[in-house]
Amino acid sequence: MSESNALAARTFNGIEIPQPGTYTLDVNHKRVGFMARHLMVSKVRGEFAEAGATITIAEDPLQSSVHATIRAASISTGQEQRDGHLKSPDFLDVEKYPTLEYRSTGVKSLGGNEFVLTGELTIKDVTVPVDLEVEFEGVGRSPYGHDVFGFSATAEIDREAFGITWNVALETGGVMVGKKVKIEIEGEAIRQA
Repeated sequence: MSESNALAARTFNGIEIPQPGTYTLDVNHKRVGFMARHLMVSKVRGEFAEAGATITIAEDPLQSSVHATIRAASISTGQEQRDGHLKSPDFLDVEKYPTLEYRSTGVKSLGGNEFVLTGELTIKDVTVPVDLEVEFEGVGRSPYGHDVFGFSATAEIDREAFGITWNVALETGGVMVGKKVKIEIEGEAIRQA
């Protein structure tokens, strides 16, 4: 462990983890993405450009917590017409529901750098339990003297559980948009206090 990492990190179950404190998601080093099936034959990927999170690392790491807010209108799949439809009442209804929210309810260690963050995701005023599978990527200190850590997280949700049920039946069987959506998050967090 380097001297700068010794200041930024501590050891938990054989891995380096951040010191206790409050961290925020670095908006310049994050991706809040998703993937859904299209026409039953391909995958469409997208992301939310505007997302923030406060991560509280507790003295007992398994008591840590996360609160994240995603701006619904920042959704982008690289195709303007599809993005407009996703923002409409058929899907996210961004005028009525401007944010998606995630609040953790617990942390479980799976060993090594793998954890499960239990929590609740709210989309369109519907709250559903969602567990994120988290990989802790490491701890360090930036050239600017900030303590940072990296992580990635994935989950799969059923969009219909949030009341997002729009679809079109295909003549060949199946539907236009799959009901399962994979969440893919990559990020860095910077210590605030």
